[in-house]
Amino acid sequence: MARVAFLGLGVMGFPMAGHLAAAGHEVAVWNRSPAKAEAWAARHKGRVAGKAREAAEGAEFVMACVGNDDDLRQICLGDAGAFAGMGRGAVFVDHTTVSAAVTRELSTVAAEAGIGFVDAPVSGGQAGAENGQLSVMCGGAAADYDRAEPVIAAYAKICRLMGPSGAGQLTKMCNQIAIAGLVQGLSESLHFAEKAGLSIASVVEVISQGAAGSWQMANRHQTMAEGRFDFGFAVDWMRKDLGICLATADETGASLPVTALVDQFYKEVQGMGGGRWDTSSLIARLRR
Repeated sequence: MARVAFLGLGVMGFPMAGHLAAAGHEVAVWNRSPAKAEAWAARHKGRVAGKAREAAEGAEFVMACVGNDDDLRQICLGDAGAFAGMGRGAVFVDHTTVSAAVTRELSTVAAEAGIGFVDAPVSGGQAGAENGQLSVMCGGAAADYDRAEPVIAAYAKICRLMGPSGAGQLTKMCNQIAIAGLVQGLSESLHFAEKAGLSIASVVEVISQGAAGSWQMANRHQTMAEGRFDFGFAVDWMRKDLGICLATADETGASLPVTALVDQFYKEVQGMGGGRWDTSSLIARLRR
C-alpha cells in the first residue's frame, strides 16, 4: 500500500481516487472547488488538503486529472504546486489529456527536482472510471512506470508503457482520432436507417455481428436513437482533445482530414447548445 495524493475530482478523478482508497492506499485529495473534496472525503476514507502542495507532501505518488495544459501547469508549478511538496523519488502520474509538449516540459522540471513523471491519459469515460475499467496509456521512464503501475491498477483494465515522455499523450490522440471518425460513421448509419424506415434495433442486431461492430455501436446505438446524450465524455472536452490532435498533426506532418471535419461537426453541436452532451450527440446535427 502507498501514500497517494489525487488532484482533481471531476467525473473521472472522483471515482478514480475512490478506487485508490478502496484498494487500501492512504489517500489525500485536493480539488479546485473544496466542496467536491469534502464530498469525496465524506464517502471515502482520506484526507482533504487545501492546496495541491499540501496534498503532495509525503506522498509517494501524486495522481492528477484536471482540465487542460494551463490547469496542469498551475497545479504542478509554483509555491502552491504539487512539485513543491513532493520529495525526491516520488512519482507524478498525470491522467489529464494534454499536449505532449506540456508533458515533456513538466517532465523535465520534475526530473530536475528528482521527481519521476509518467503521462498516463485514460480512455473509458465516466463509466470506465466508476467501474475501475479504464485503459491507461503511459509515457515516461520504465523505472517510474514500473513503480506506478501497481497503484494505477486500482482503476485500470489495461495499463501499458508506450514509450518515453509524451508517448502516452500521443497514444491518447490516436484514441480520440479513431473515436471521432467512428462516431460520425455510426451516426450516419443510424440516421440513414431512420430515413429508410428501418428498425434501428434490428439493423444493429445484424450489422454489429459483422465488420461494422464496435463498442460505440453496442453501447450507444439505443441512446443515440432515443436522443439521450448524457453518458459521459462531453463535446466540449472532445473538441479540446481534437484541437490537440490537429495541432500535433501540423507539427508531425500527419494528415487528419476526417478528424478535422468531425471537429467542425462537434462545433455545430456546440452551437446547438450541446457542449455538455456526450460525444455520441453527432447524430443530433443530422436530425435538424
